[in-house]
Order: sequence, then C-alpha cells, then structure tokens
Amino acid sequence: MTHITRRQFVRGSVAAGLGVALAGCHESKRTVVSPSSRVLGANDEIRVAVVGINGRGGSHISAFEEMEGVRVAAFCDVDRKVLGDKAAAFEKKYEHRVDTYVDIRKLLEDKNIDAISIATPNHWHSLGTIWACQAGKDVYVEKPCSHNAFEGRKCVEAARKYKRIVQHGTQSRSSKSWARQVAAIASGKYGKLLVSKGAASKNGSGRWSIGFKPIQDPPENLDYNLWLGPAQETPYHENLVHYNWHWFFDFGNGEIGNQGVHQMDIARWAIPGATLPKSVISMGGRWVNSTEGHPPFTDQAQTPNCQLTVMDFGGPLLVFEVIGLVDRAGLDGKKYPTNVGNEFYLEEGAIKGGKFYPKDSDTAEDLAVPDIEMDTDHFGNFIRAMRSRKVEDLNADIAEGHLSSACCHLGNISYRLGQQVAGMTKPDVLGKHAEIAKSWDKVLETVQGTLGLDISQSTYQLGPMLKFDPSKEKFVGSRRAHMLLTRPYRAPFVVPETV
Repeated sequence: MTHITRRQFVRGSVAAGLGVALAGCHESKRTVVSPSSRVLGANDEIRVAVVGINGRGGSHISAFEEMEGVRVAAFCDVDRKVLGDKAAAFEKKYEHRVDTYVDIRKLLEDKNIDAISIATPNHWHSLGTIWACQAGKDVYVEKPCSHNAFEGRKCVEAARKYKRIVQHGTQSRSSKSWARQVAAIASGKYGKLLVSKGAASKNGSGRWSIGFKPIQDPPENLDYNLWLGPAQETPYHENLVHYNWHWFFDFGNGEIGNQGVHQMDIARWAIPGATLPKSVISMGGRWVNSTEGHPPFTDQAQTPNCQLTVMDFGGPLLVFEVIGLVDRAGLDGKKYPTNVGNEFYLEEGAIKGGKFYPKDSDTAEDLAVPDIEMDTDHFGNFIRAMRSRKVEDLNADIAEGHLSSACCHLGNISYRLGQQVAGMTKPDVLGKHAEIAKSWDKVLETVQGTLGLDISQSTYQLGPMLKFDPSKEKFVGSRRAHMLLTRPYRAPFVVPETV
C-alpha cells in the first residue's frame, strides 16, 4: 500500500502568505524584548512555561512534563491562589520546583525559557503569542488562537518575522483518522464535496444557564487588571472568572469558538484548498432554563447557545451546528443527545464516522485511501518541530489555526449584526441543502422539547448574509461587519498593527 507522509499531505495547504493585513490603527507602546532563544541541539532539554494553569492548562503541564527531554520550568497565572496551589502540587508530584509569575511580561524576560504554552482565556491568546514570538520563544497556543480575525493574522506575521515555531491547539490535525477522511475527499473518488458539516453540541458549564451574578470587587488573590488585559474595562462579577467568560463577547467566542473551533478546523480542512469563505450567515439565540426573578429564557451571558452558521467557499458549503441544550431530560421527558463531530456530503454519498455511505444505501464501506504516516502526538509534534526548526513539520501551524479560528469569528459577526425576526421566518439559506434545514429543525425541536419554547410563536436572531474577500481578509460592502474584525484595545495590552 502506498504511504503518504504528513509533510507531503499538508504541503501547499499552509496559508502563511494568504491575504494582506486587516486595516487598523493599533500601535503597541510595549518595548519588544530582545530575542533570547537558545540554539537547541537534538539532546538539549527544552524548558517550557505554561501560562494560564487553571483548567486546560493542567493538560499542558502534564503533557510536557512527562515528555522525555522536556521540563516544565515555570507557571504564570493572574490568580495568586491558583498559582501557589498548582506550584505546590506540581512540586510534590514531579519532585522539582517551578518558577512562578503573575505577569507574563516578567516571564518573557526569563532567558532560560524556550517555549510558552498558552491556556489563558481567549482574549489573551494572540497578545501572549505575539509577545512570546518577539521575545524569541516558541509557542503552543490553545484554540482559538485569536479573539478576532485581525489578531490571528498578526500571530502569523509574528511567527514568520521572528522565525518561531507556533503550534495551534486543534489536536485533530494530529489524528490519522481525520487525515484519512480529508484525503478521501481530496482524492475525488466520491465526487465533489457539497457540504462539510461540523457540530459542537455538548453539555457542561454555561450551556444551559449561568444565571446572574452581581457586580462586586474582585478577590484579593486575582490581579483583575492583568486578567482583563487587552479587553476594555469591565466590572467584575463571578460569571467571568474562571470559566464562564466563554459566554461574553469581550472575552470569549461562544461555543462555536470554544469546542466548536475543533470541528470547524476539521470542516475547513476537508474543503479542498479552503482558506476563508466568500460569504457567511448565522442565526440562532440564547435560550436557557428560566431563572427566578428574571425574564424567562434569559441569563447574564451574551453568546448564543443555539447557533446555525453557513459559509460558502465558492462551491462547497460549510455548515456548523451548535445546540447547547443537550444531555439532559427536557420538559417532554426526552433526552437530547450530545453531538460533537463532522460529516461530509459528496456527490456519490456521505462520509460519516470514518466510513463511506453510498447514496440511497445504509451499508458502510471502508474508505479507499492509502495509509498516512504522521505524527499523532500533538504536544510531542510541537516539541519535535522546535528541534527541527521546520514550520512544515507542525501538524497545526499557526496559519491554519488563524484561518479556522477566523471562520468562527465570521459566524459570530453575522450573528451579532442580526435582528430579531418572527420565529416562522425561513431564510433562503435553509433551502441550499437538506442538511442546513435539518440542523435548523433540530434547533427548533430541541428548544421546544427542553424549555417548552415554541420559536414559531416567538422570535430568533437572524444575521445578515455577509460577503467576504478571502484574499484581503475583509468584508465587502459592510463597514459594520469590517469593524468587528478587530476591537478597541486597552493600553498597554495592545495587539499591534506592526508586529
């Protein structure tokens, strides 16, 4: 059987040079730290600092510390209690201490650190990446790499300018199963791809309701000014720290940019030659179980928990489904299942679960594609690319991370510019493919079954169909949409126009 190496498979797909910088007037007043990266030999120990050590950061810590030839040498977190507790637990488990920092700027001055692994809230991902590149550090950055599309392009520019290795935390790029499905689509054996569909419908914190938390002073152990970083001044409340920031547009990107960016990345990867779409439209709402003393179906959050987004890539459509009201029994007694994954609809049938289903058949066939030799350890792949100094050795280079993250942002922009419309409204996009209408019907059915809300008798938010120029990374004909490609920044935490 013929083997295709990972490098052969992805060659030509890295869009490092795509587009031009988004228009803006951001200037950074921060002094760039002189690059201090060591020249690493094959046997040199790589010293990693983890930034943002609560939640997902714990996975970064264990992955790197338990890797041969790698040492976790420092923690950085704006919560001093988290910092102290995690450092003590780490020392007890691994029998060596770590340096601790509250301010990432101080950490980046440490000449003994080779790489920064970023697991902060989304609004810090890009600035942390850019500053680390400027300081001569390689970067592993959690998904999404950016809070907005402008930032993602700046990350790519910083990685290239300072010759840094920057891996994006979309681990499916290190999955042989997904790589084989993408290769099967690219082979043309099953006809043209019509719809690349992703879904990120799961249960957990904030999907059903986060209620309402009062404004109060931040706890003494939290440096709230540093936590806010690039975001505008916002009064503190307990729905922001440490997790529910996901559901506020100033800090997170909703489910489409949380779990969804993984499936968005796979969906875009599967579209041959895809960079960014030519158009985008998004619709949905935030409907939650009622909170006593507040209007029904509302909570403090801003992002939708049910959202359908459709993008046109000049032929193939990317359809993305988010339904947060799952994995619990509804008012109708029915339990609505989670749905996190990807499906691909082609001229000759569909690829689901790694199998091909011919049209008008329920019989699955194995994919007729050659084996693929690839590095399936995502964190390890980052370390090995650090040693080789070859961007093409990365499974999820920052250029790919930027594009997939930007797709999430574009969907949110359409949604945010939308208006409430009568629940019976059927936009034309629902007629473009049966899978689009199927997803919207699932949203309506789930909201009514779980919450008792008949949207046909209410309203939902319908975003505009926005045209987009992938080569320039700009919206066409919508100044309001273009303004949402970036954000106002708070000095000195400014994502610079020139990196």
